[in-house]
Amino acid sequence: ENMLPYQKKLNKILTNFLSADLPIESPYVQEREVKRVAIVVFSSNTSLCGAFNANVIKMMMQTIGEFRTLGQDNILIFPVGKKVDEAAKRMGFKPQEVSSTLSDKPTYQEAAELAHRLMDLYVAGEVDRVEIIYHHFKSMGVQILLLRETYLPINLTNVVSEEDRENEEEVQENEIANDYIIEPNAEELIASLIPTVLSQKIFTAAVDSNASEHAARTLAMQVATDNANELIQDLTKQYNKSRQQAITNELLDIVGGTMK
Repeated sequence: ENMLPYQKKLNKILTNFLSADLPIESPYVQEREVKRVAIVVFSSNTSLCGAFNANVIKMMMQTIGEFRTLGQDNILIFPVGKKVDEAAKRMGFKPQEVSSTLSDKPTYQEAAELAHRLMDLYVAGEVDRVEIIYHHFKSMGVQILLLRETYLPINLTNVVSEEDRENEEEVQENEIANDYIIEPNAEELIASLIPTVLSQKIFTAAVDSNASEHAARTLAMQVATDNANELIQDLTKQYNKSRQQAITNELLDIVGGTMK
């Protein structure tokens, strides 16, 4: 909840600069024919969190299916979490090495390292598209799985979130003219701003996924506790009935023996 507003504000800053008709040339916005793709998938390191990992793995399989024509060697899997790493290996892929602590205890430094690896691959032309799959934490009872989000190349027409679009009328009322005085120049600012936004995006996705994992595990444990309590009640009733029946049979045997 504290991280998302920061990420949105970074996106808003980038949007304002991009909409100000500034001369921009960045390798991160160049679209190419997709011959090699990288897929970053966020899952948990442990189980017992309901369908959290199953949904992520299912979406990963669908995404891989769309790029299957590229060949398995041209699909790079970056698993953030042991569960998706195991799933990728079962599918015959050789996952790229990613720190397992980025799933349990995400830090900005680790997220920035992964982001720069992805940016370097894209700038070098080793991959032509980078996509990320992760859960978005909305509330304790709702975790939204993003169907698929293109990380690179940056879509300059889609850097504003859906929630910001819903508040577009309010933003327009308080809109400030995009007339900036930039020092030293726009190129250097954008060259610094875009990598910052991309690094922050990976960190936000990791934090978002981690919060969703805890929420899913809490919900799963609550459901398991409720089911266990119901089972205990049913077994207690069954035990009491059997015990009462046994006592009744013993009393009938005693009464029958006395009458004889």
